Amino acid sequence: MEARELIADVIPPLKTSDSVQKAFDRMGEFRVNHLPVVNDNQFLGLLADDDLIEVSDYQAAIGSLSLSLHNPFVRDNQHIYDVVNLFYELKISVVPVLDATNNYLGLISLNTMNEYFATIASVKDPGGIIVLEINNRNNSLAHVSQIIESDNAQILSSYIQSFPDSTRLELTLKINRSDISTIVASLLRYDYVVVHTYNNHNDSNDSTDRYDQLMNYLNM
Repeated sequence: MEARELIADVIPPLKTSDSVQKAFDRMGEFRVNHLPVVNDNQFLGLLADDDLIEVSDYQAAIGSLSLSLHNPFVRDNQHIYDVVNLFYELKISVVPVLDATNNYLGLISLNTMNEYFATIASVKDPGGIIVLEINNRNNSLAHVSQIIESDNAQILSSYIQSFPDSTRLELTLKINRSDISTIVASLLRYDYVVVHTYNNHNDSNDSTDRYDQLMNYLNM
């Protein structure tokens, strides 16, 4: 997925001739805290609502103010992970997208990113979630997939979380089945550490009871 594929055309940029009031109104309308300032397809910088807090004249044009506009952007052919990195590092609500000749093409909003990740993570699809603790020297998603598929189930999505100064990883799996009890039991047989399960229709509210039941099952 490249940045150009997530451009939101519904949020127009600001111009230097636009007033401070218009900037606030547009940010409020689209529920963002930043908007690009663009004149004739030339991206001038990213305006934040915090930049305007001390402005007393709301009818003043943006271009008449002494603002230090930030200049974050991505190229239209950059991977979507580069967009995520800007959101994360700069804590901004929109990321401008430029082409190879620096023409402004549009922006990607944080809401659009949330919708995108909800889609690729199969959030809306029914199913159970399993969180495994693994070692980064023994990280075999293929083996985990084989165990799950042997129980006539499939992995809809997965991601890995690492921890600083540790070889420990957490592998989160979304499975296309809500009853994942037998899958969890199979993973335990292969000495995988099951940290959490979610959306399991056979789960009780007590995680300790769940673990004890599984261990009793394995010892039968």
